Amino acid sequence: MENVAIFDSPGKGRGLKAAKEFWAGDVIFSEASLSAVVFDSHAERICHSCFRRQEKLQRCGQCKFAHYCDRTCQRAGWAEHKQECSAIKAYGKVPNENIRLVSRIMWRIDKEGSLVSDLQLTTLDELEDHLNDMQEDDLKELKVDIHNFLDYWPRTSKQHTIDDISHIFGVINCNGFTVSDQRGLQAVGVGLFPNLCLVNHDCWPNCTVILNHGRIELRSLGKIAEGEELTVAYVDYLNVSEERQRLLKTQYFFDCTCEHCTNKTHDDIKMGGREVEGVKPSDEQVKEATDYCFDMMEKMDKARLNGDYHEVVKICRQCIEKTEPILAETHIYQLRMWSTMSEVQAYLQYFEEAADFARKMVEGYKKLYHPNNAALGMAAMRAGVTHWQAGLIEVGHGMICKAYAILMVTHGPTHPITKDLEAMRMQTEMELRMFKQNEYVYHSMREAALKNKPMTMLHEPKSVEEGIKNLFHRRK
Repeated sequence: MENVAIFDSPGKGRGLKAAKEFWAGDVIFSEASLSAVVFDSHAERICHSCFRRQEKLQRCGQCKFAHYCDRTCQRAGWAEHKQECSAIKAYGKVPNENIRLVSRIMWRIDKEGSLVSDLQLTTLDELEDHLNDMQEDDLKELKVDIHNFLDYWPRTSKQHTIDDISHIFGVINCNGFTVSDQRGLQAVGVGLFPNLCLVNHDCWPNCTVILNHGRIELRSLGKIAEGEELTVAYVDYLNVSEERQRLLKTQYFFDCTCEHCTNKTHDDIKMGGREVEGVKPSDEQVKEATDYCFDMMEKMDKARLNGDYHEVVKICRQCIEKTEPILAETHIYQLRMWSTMSEVQAYLQYFEEAADFARKMVEGYKKLYHPNNAALGMAAMRAGVTHWQAGLIEVGHGMICKAYAILMVTHGPTHPITKDLEAMRMQTEMELRMFKQNEYVYHSMREAALKNKPMTMLHEPKSVEEGIKNLFHRRK
């Protein structure tokens, strides 16, 4: 951890600053979790050791709860699972993910002490729990979790005070980090990374965090001077400043006074009207279209969660036809509609229309996001694949190259998604050369290739919650 130093950040408390100069794509530090658990909803589909998604997993023969890729993963995860396994058997049922995570953390601290590594910069005792800031409903849920924890916690394990237990629950409530699957496309669990907890928020940060082969990496998004504070975004920048401030206050208990919130940067174009030849719609027209779009998004989300994708398309199409002439190409509700339409139409294999909406989405994102934002990179990747599927190889290759350049910064060359993207980039580059030499031969070979092994990136678009937009896990 020689790359960073703890300091008192004005108005924020403790933070981390750069101990030397960094450039885009540099790994400032990496960190293994103090502990991590699979979400309750993914317990049978994700390996509890390596967090990989597998079709067939082997179940623990003792507790019948934990699932693993194979014997190797089971042995690797046994140190953490051993006490959990006995506790689940004795308890007679599986506690929720928060209780499981708190238990694993406490077992590890009991065994190894408050500092489990020489590289750990802070103890859990020094982290904020914000128990005094929690809303009444959240406190009620916390009390239920503590009650169930006490029933679950073995009498043979070291006993702790209610204050100590409450503190750990509070810490993971505001510092639990979302753990993704091996490709970084879906949130599958939650873990605690003590050093990462010291990195403060900024809506336009100079760093990003990704999970790579079981460890988080704090990566620089651009040049960072020695002594400059290191920041990440706790919430998605696509929200307007007022909504970001509300989310940060309710979820993380602080008032954001960053430059982008103070100046309401991009708020005007995030909720603005479409300008055509210097003429804009009236404020009343924009408000009416915005309200209509918001209502349709609620209907769209319900249909999507029910798996009724043709209904999703119908709702999106109806909304887009009415609001697209009025709302700006950077309007966040418009972008949401385009994003959903491109994803669902690609899943239904209407690739040309999906590609058109994906292109619009990326063009809008480029005007809002930081040029090295991971969400922009992932959107460009999806758009590139969709254009390839539609047979639009020139645009598809350009999109994939754009995505590759961004993900080399945000994810690095060893991340599985970057490796996938590199393979796509090489494939589309070869196909583009073939296309320019002979379009007829190219399309003939492409059709044959699609029948054998279509390029695919996205799973069935079942849930609006499955994408990773926010860094930190929040209780539903």
